[in-house]
Amino acid sequence: MPGVLFIQEDSGPAIAAQLRIGSGPTRYEPPENGEVAVSMRKSKQDAAETRRRIIIAAAAEFRRNGIIDTSNSDLMAAAGLTHGGFYRHFESKDQLVAEACDAAVRSMVDTFAAAAAGKSPRSRLKAAAAAYLSTKHRDDPAHGCPLAALGSEIARCGEGVRSAATDGFLRLVEIIAAQYDGTRPDLAKQRALATASLMIGALTMSRIVTDPELSSEILSQANRSFADKTS
Repeated sequence: MPGVLFIQEDSGPAIAAQLRIGSGPTRYEPPENGEVAVSMRKSKQDAAETRRRIIIAAAAEFRRNGIIDTSNSDLMAAAGLTHGGFYRHFESKDQLVAEACDAAVRSMVDTFAAAAAGKSPRSRLKAAAAAYLSTKHRDDPAHGCPLAALGSEIARCGEGVRSAATDGFLRLVEIIAAQYDGTRPDLAKQRALATASLMIGALTMSRIVTDPELSSEILSQANRSFADKTS
């Protein structure tokens, strides 16, 4: 009678045991060591990629809908996954909020630095600020600055989330300070702190107000203040 092959997979990395049932006694045929190593490595790579997808999706969903109004089910659905797998990757929602905030701030800082790159010393800050204080950025909070999109919620979060936001804010301040050529480091940092706070506040208010003309005027006047400083 022909043998029948069964594959049994445990709940860990994909290590399969082969059980062959035929006319003779049942026997266990373990996979080769090389196959186990490759399978375990691929499983870890898949888990890391899935975790990255969740963080990216969460960063966008939090900025779009807010932290409190975004459930774990919403986050997993946005990543194209089922809710049941959340706790295989994160201990809590707070942990994911902190990592998503960190990822969002890093992306925003990189975008700000790229907007300043390649410009003359006198126009670098003006160009970067114009990109930040634009209607495009205002109208796309899901892919913009998390400090402006989530500031009031982050202020009420735990220390881990606020630490991630603080680190991101200081990176932004450092990049802005570097644009003040010929200025003493301590003075450059003072000016950068004021500049970063002005940008975040102006973008936030441009989203809050109900009058479209007022919203645009807030962005315009904030941009003009940079033009005056760099002229």
